[in-house]
Amino acid sequence: MDRDADCVFCRIVGGEAPATIVHQDEVTVSFMDINPVTPGHLLVVPREHHSSITTIPGSVLSHMTLIAQWLAAALRASPVRADGVNLFLADGAAAGQEVLHSHLHVIPRWVGDGFRVQRGSRPRPSLEDLEEVAASIRA
Repeated sequence: MDRDADCVFCRIVGGEAPATIVHQDEVTVSFMDINPVTPGHLLVVPREHHSSITTIPGSVLSHMTLIAQWLAAALRASPVRADGVNLFLADGAAAGQEVLHSHLHVIPRWVGDGFRVQRGSRPRPSLEDLEEVAASIRA
């Protein structure tokens, strides 16, 4: 199994670093975030080291999403306040990825929790501009 000796998430997966494990299976390990956005904030990480979403096998990424769905339901059924849930995956430092081992955040939410996902203040693009960008992506 691919691991990076310098990666804290690889060390958690290998049992060499402490973590509060919530769920683990043959593909993923899920644990409490040590710097939570809200109480109950969880991380779902693949056992194999992948620094980018582009290198994770589709079956592993699908499994991560299914585990996140299960954890979201578990949060809502628990005493943890979770009127809603955000799933968040940052890919690359420019996107806010701090640990370069791909991971999916499962963040319990409620009105007034103080966390904001905020868009910039860019003007809305024209349909022609959107089509131009879409065409470049398709190419």
